[in-house]
Amino acid sequence: MTFPYKLVATDLDGTLLREDHTVSGRTREALAAVTAAGAAHIIVTGRAVPWTRHILDDLGYEGLTVCGQGAQVYHAGERKLLTSLTLDRQLAGLALSKIEAEVGPLAMAASRDGLDGEVLVGPGYRVQEGPLPALFVQDPAEMWAAPLNKVYIQHPDLDDDALAKAARAAVGNLVDVVMAGPGVVEILPLGLSKATGLSLAARRLGVKAADTIAFGDMPNDIPMFAWSRHGVAMANAHEDLKAVANEVTASNEDDGIAVVLEQLLQRSSGPAA
Repeated sequence: MTFPYKLVATDLDGTLLREDHTVSGRTREALAAVTAAGAAHIIVTGRAVPWTRHILDDLGYEGLTVCGQGAQVYHAGERKLLTSLTLDRQLAGLALSKIEAEVGPLAMAASRDGLDGEVLVGPGYRVQEGPLPALFVQDPAEMWAAPLNKVYIQHPDLDDDALAKAARAAVGNLVDVVMAGPGVVEILPLGLSKATGLSLAARRLGVKAADTIAFGDMPNDIPMFAWSRHGVAMANAHEDLKAVANEVTASNEDDGIAVVLEQLLQRSSGPAA
């Protein structure tokens, strides 16, 4: 037997990365064994390229990466942006006004397009600690001065799920809204998802959805699971993702990706006939 999948798609935060933002030796070895068996590994993350590149460098990763919730397909080896989809800023502004009309004032941040696009952070927006580049701005108008991939929103009282639900109801078909992680609710171009970016990258690799196993932990991974043949949720995953997963593995802290890949490798090598 050969390895049953030609493509292994992994989310980053809460999935491939542990809480200290590193990838374990065991998971690195499992991914290396899978690629040696002929499968491709592709990282599919909500992070834009500038917030992903240092992790790719640490992994020695030179393949395609889907960033920005599917907006960007990035070639890590060539350090080149192959595709990039931007958010219509007029539509985004209209969507935000509709959300604020329902739930009151929001704190906002925005991810600028491009290989070096900064994340602009407005007043009151809580940024997660880490080495990621962020530019604090006092005038929210600065956020709209250049092309954006997405806008982040936070509410002083509503939790992430409640904010995402209220925002979705308010915006109708103007834009998409996803909950991508703790404190991370995003406004995206309508129809954009990790699945759209992954399908573009897979096409470049000559791989089909039926050849793909995907790993994730948050509701923004639901379209990727729907697109792939087999979706694996981490033990620490959001209940909405677990509900649509084909399988639940161990947590990101406990090498959940490696657990599944090692089993598949063992089965595909099989006992000698």
